[in-house]
Amino acid sequence: MEQTISDVAIDRRAITPLFRQVYAAISASIVDGRLRAGARLPASRELAEQLGLSRTVIVAAYEQLLAEGYATGRIGSGTYVTHDLPERPAGRPRAAKTSRTQRYGAPRLAGKVDVTLQSDDRPFNLGRTLIDQRTADQWRRLSARALRAMAKSHLGYGDPRGSAELRGAIAAYLAGARGVRCDAEQIIVTSGTQHALDLVVRVLLPAGSEAWVEDPGYPLTREVLAAGGVVTRPVRVDAQGIDVAAGIAAAPRARAAFITPSHQFPTGVVLSMARRLQLIAWASASDAWIVEDDYASEFRYGGRPLAALQGLDARHRTLYVGTLNKALFPGLRAGYLVLPERLLPSFVTTRYLMDRQPPTLQQDALAEFIAEGHLASHIRRMRSLYRDQRDRLVATLRRRAGDKLDVEPPDQGMHLVAYLREGLSDTAVERAALENGVVVRALSRVYVRARPRQGLLLGFSGYPTAAIAGAAGRLAAVLQRPRLLS
Repeated sequence: MEQTISDVAIDRRAITPLFRQVYAAISASIVDGRLRAGARLPASRELAEQLGLSRTVIVAAYEQLLAEGYATGRIGSGTYVTHDLPERPAGRPRAAKTSRTQRYGAPRLAGKVDVTLQSDDRPFNLGRTLIDQRTADQWRRLSARALRAMAKSHLGYGDPRGSAELRGAIAAYLAGARGVRCDAEQIIVTSGTQHALDLVVRVLLPAGSEAWVEDPGYPLTREVLAAGGVVTRPVRVDAQGIDVAAGIAAAPRARAAFITPSHQFPTGVVLSMARRLQLIAWASASDAWIVEDDYASEFRYGGRPLAALQGLDARHRTLYVGTLNKALFPGLRAGYLVLPERLLPSFVTTRYLMDRQPPTLQQDALAEFIAEGHLASHIRRMRSLYRDQRDRLVATLRRRAGDKLDVEPPDQGMHLVAYLREGLSDTAVERAALENGVVVRALSRVYVRARPRQGLLLGFSGYPTAAIAGAAGRLAAVLQRPRLLS
């Protein structure tokens, strides 16, 4: 049965693209139950006429709904609301409790953090980026302008959250690019993801509290939590992302879940819509928090970037963490934390006590870089370049070492996973490759309790295209050595 869509409010003056406004209205109706499971959505041409929009806008909105699991398509029949969504939680959401800032004790590190390899510039180390001459010139120009102006605001202390101009530019960028619902007041400028996670631990997670982490997952997230005395509960990851039911069974009293839903680290899987809604329902019922690390969302190579989980969470249980260090360059040291409004007082106070404020001269340049459209333009150019580098690496590995590993080009991100064929040890390959001038990371090292798979993490974003084939060839030669058997 076809249902009428009557509550789509279109604001042609808004920054948010028209297709995303349509998508947001329909997805909200699905989550709220106004559009029932199995209901047929109007034909794109019909809805376009109803809303006074082009059919292209409606088709793009429907494609986003299909990509994120809100809807399913039936050839020759139309687009339907999916049945694969959990029931909405009953009752009104409970008022959140904001814990007072906790004293941060001596580090309780789970293991030794290897900081020496982070700066290695050889392929295929992780976390490296490229900028072209156009971006370099624009950054120099804006930095010089900020230094010449030397506004009086730099001669005193400012807002611990960061400048209003930069926060406004970030809010506008996130609304259009990631579907994040926030205004500038909800943003705290950080030096990056690690800084943001440290703030979360200090404010929300007392020593001894429990938190879910993905297994496999990002090791430094576990280290930050361990340093704050938080007990991490590894939760397995499958083809749909973190297994929420397994997390509830293993640690029902956890205070937070730390996740990478748009591009899970390291596997690259996307958290399904059913799991997203299940996670939000758990957080609301348990008075817990979701910490969404959206670390490489800009670089999606097949279709539009998936909307952030934060934009789906009408119960305001999600803290959104992003970074400009990967979109631009790690030396920038700029990220952001988007908070529910009720958490702002505690977080702003803690930010002030930790570090007073971010550096203001750099904020001026960065705010103009974003507001003038240079960030969006840079991302488009780098997305094309990184896609080419990804394809060059995959093609070389398949041609030179297809008998030793399985590799598929990821749809998003700045690294890929090459799974080793049975009998090969990824830690042995890691050591041998380093001896031959190639940096790879053993996949098995990022598992905690789940059964580890043997594979290699290879970053492809930070290296000249010409260097990739040669390094991949050296890695292929290493893989032919018989002593790498496990």
